[in-house]
Amino acid sequence: MRSTRDLGLGCALALLALGCSSSSSLPRGIDEAVLLGPESGATEGTRHRGPAIVPGSDGTARFVSALHERFDRERAFERTQFIDGFYRAPANDGFEATLARVEADLRAAGFGSSDGLLLEWLEQPMKARGRGVSPAWTPVAGKLELRGANGSRVLHSFSTPQARDRVMLPVGAPSCDVEGAIALSLEELDAGEVLVTDASPDGGVLRSAGEKGAAAVLSAYLPRFNVDPSGAERHLDAIQYRSMRGTLPVAMISKRSLAAIRSAREQDPHVRIAYRAEVKLDERPLRTLVATVLGADRAQEAVAIAAHVQEPGACDNASGVAGTCEGAIALAWALRENAIAAPSRSVVFLFGDEFTQSSMWLDATARKPIVGISADMLGESRERTGAWPLLERMPDPGAVKPLAPDEHTAWGGRPYSAAKLAPSGLNVLARCALLDVAALEPGWETAEHPYEGGSDHSEFLGRGIPGVLFWHFTDFAYHTSLDRIEHIDADELRRMSVAVVATALSAADPRPADLDRYLRANKEERALRVQAALDAHDEELAQLWRTWTDGARQWLRVECLRIPPEELAPAAQAPKADPTKE
Repeated sequence: MRSTRDLGLGCALALLALGCSSSSSLPRGIDEAVLLGPESGATEGTRHRGPAIVPGSDGTARFVSALHERFDRERAFERTQFIDGFYRAPANDGFEATLARVEADLRAAGFGSSDGLLLEWLEQPMKARGRGVSPAWTPVAGKLELRGANGSRVLHSFSTPQARDRVMLPVGAPSCDVEGAIALSLEELDAGEVLVTDASPDGGVLRSAGEKGAAAVLSAYLPRFNVDPSGAERHLDAIQYRSMRGTLPVAMISKRSLAAIRSAREQDPHVRIAYRAEVKLDERPLRTLVATVLGADRAQEAVAIAAHVQEPGACDNASGVAGTCEGAIALAWALRENAIAAPSRSVVFLFGDEFTQSSMWLDATARKPIVGISADMLGESRERTGAWPLLERMPDPGAVKPLAPDEHTAWGGRPYSAAKLAPSGLNVLARCALLDVAALEPGWETAEHPYEGGSDHSEFLGRGIPGVLFWHFTDFAYHTSLDRIEHIDADELRRMSVAVVATALSAADPRPADLDRYLRANKEERALRVQAALDAHDEELAQLWRTWTDGARQWLRVECLRIPPEELAPAAQAPKADPTKE
């Protein structure tokens, strides 16, 4: 999930401790909305942390039950487990094995052989990817040892694709076989020594270490949100997942290993580090798998769901790939059994490299993209990780200035210019989908937050196309060796995957009967947002929200009533390019 950058940590870290389901676990500044309504089947205990969601039998509710019934949670879990067995980097062996599995499962459901269910490949040279590693990089083995007068001790090692310590090698790390004395700071580092640090191994650290002739760099860096919220200190064994460029040998280590190295150095000033790594490089293209459900009467227009394959975690993003694949299969069966009518527009499922998969499809498709949805980190167990199921909205005035019930996650938001806002009703559709899933599983608690960026939805937003993200955060195991299959909840994977596909279908097949529910939901948000701004004595923000909700109302009317594009007023046009796109 999300490109590696300096994460904003200034937001409240209370999200880390949200492992229980009681109302006392609310994040600071997040109000609790208890949503009741006989039409939706919602019962007391169905909650969404954010604006109230209007229940109803229209809109996203038209799809949720059929998808939920046909979503095979056991198969989705097993697929997640399979994908979790690989360290997945762009076009590497694990990446290709994952795509082969997804392709086989989709073909078994009729994609590629049934009318209206298409399956195709897009590809480009790895060097055209524009970021990360080229050629394809696959870790084979690694071993890190302390060697002293009293013998040797293995700190981390792996020799199989599924081994937990596999992420000790950052993506792009070179093969190596080095040994050297230990330096615990750049200041004391001499040529031929191994730098051991808890600092982030960013370009500046690696450049300085390389200039001083370091044999290797070992880093035990962890962001603060990776601290175990349970108090069990599981994070002490976590190895952060990273990527790098350059030829200097680098390894990521745990906090516990850092403590062992420091202790050994105190006891024996002559103790040494031996580090051996083996990686395999292959020249092969970067591929994206595209599965399409053809639209009934507007097939030339498309709503896309993107689930990225690269990154080695079970939650991030084996669960997003496995859940989206199962959602596509559930949709195929619902169409075959006439439980869901063929949507007006096409629905496209993308599986590939984050950002790149979306840009490849947007560059290649002859269809008009209407909406882009990022399906990322869908399966976290809240009990085991503390992570909440979240909707990250497309940029709205909350991204300019968040007021309660809004609050950014520990990932952190960047300033967003009010001049760049362009209204859309997509946030309303996604919010309704969460409630409609919760109506089938009462007690499911969800939340939302303003736009932060960093996944495939940003690629769509950057091209003026509405986009949202479904994900979980804060997960203490995020981007570490602890993100493995034991943190996956099969029921949560079904809930979030169904919400994703239902949102896509509601955008692909809007109908006049949906409009009343969506407009009532938009009105609820308008009242909440404007009042919050007025309470903060911020008339400018209040006016931004009035303008936004007016534009969202117009967008929803255009979509549901199918007003011709030539009659569309400027306020309802597609969003402008996203200035925060990375």
